[in-house]
Amino acid sequence: MEKFNTAEQLWFWFVYSKCVRTPFSRTFTTTKRPCELMDVEILITKLYLSGKITREQLEIMRLYADKRRSPNPNIYTEFRHCILWDKAMATIEHFARLCGWIYPKETT
Repeated sequence: MEKFNTAEQLWFWFVYSKCVRTPFSRTFTTTKRPCELMDVEILITKLYLSGKITREQLEIMRLYADKRRSPNPNIYTEFRHCILWDKAMATIEHFARLCGWIYPKETT
C-alpha cells in the first residue's frame, strides 16, 4: 500500500479518480492506496462542517483541481488563492496523517 507524500497529492488523486471513476477504472490501477475515495470525501466533508476548512477554501481547491495544478504565488491574481490553498492543504495534511494516508513527516 502506497501512502501519499502530501495533501496536494491526496487531493489531486481524489479529484482525478472521481472524474475517471468507471466500473473498469479499478482494474487499470496498480497502486494500492491506504484509503478509498469515500474516505477522502468524508474527511473533507467533516473538515468543512466543523469549520476547519471554509467554503472559500473549498471553492479554491475545486478551481485548481479543474486546472490540475496548485495556485502560483508568483502570479499576482493567484497570490490570495495560494494562501487559502496552503491553509486548506495544511489542515487536510494534518488529519490525513492521523488517518495514516500520508507518510509521516521526516524528523531531522
